[in-house]
Amino acid sequence: MGPSGSGKSTVLHLLAGLTPPTSGHVVVDSIDVAGLGPSEAAALRRRKIGYVLQTFNLLPFLTARENVGMPLVLDGIRQKYVNERVEAALRLVKMDHRGNHKTGEMSGGEQQRVAIARALVINPTIILADEPTGNLDRAGGRAIMELIQEVNETTGVTVLMVTHDPVFASRARRVLRLVDGRLDQDMELDDLGEEVAQLARADANERQRA
Repeated sequence: MGPSGSGKSTVLHLLAGLTPPTSGHVVVDSIDVAGLGPSEAAALRRRKIGYVLQTFNLLPFLTARENVGMPLVLDGIRQKYVNERVEAALRLVKMDHRGNHKTGEMSGGEQQRVAIARALVINPTIILADEPTGNLDRAGGRAIMELIQEVNETTGVTVLMVTHDPVFASRARRVLRLVDGRLDQDMELDDLGEEVAQLARADANERQRA
């Protein structure tokens, strides 16, 4: 959590190897991302890091199955394995019945489910979710948040999510608050609840002053 411009998305970019740090180390699954070249960082993203954005980033003229399978196809995985992994990922997000439909014909909530399936299809070490409910209405956002929590509990994959919503943040086991690019607060599960609401109010106040 944190006000706009606090560095939340930058943290995700650093972890994904999209932005190199000016100093120090960025470690994902015992790999120092900061020491990787562009092609190595791209390979790491294809094989270990699932990325979910609020804009979905799907190809609207492709089906859900084709979108979900794209990371595996680009990595040269055999089609039989691609098909198996795609079906498993779509089942996990409850979209296997829509696999043959083009994503451009889907609702925002359905598109985000497909995007989450695409992140899951590589069996990632971590999923980075940047405001995954930002383009959805309240009900749709709640459904996606419940799905992300279910995915975390079912697969055990770590999910690092950027959000402004205190209700969604209160579902997390740990909440970090950034201010001006620095870690301002670090709260574990037992400390959440009212403190998360206080953070949300603080963020709202800072946005009003900006």
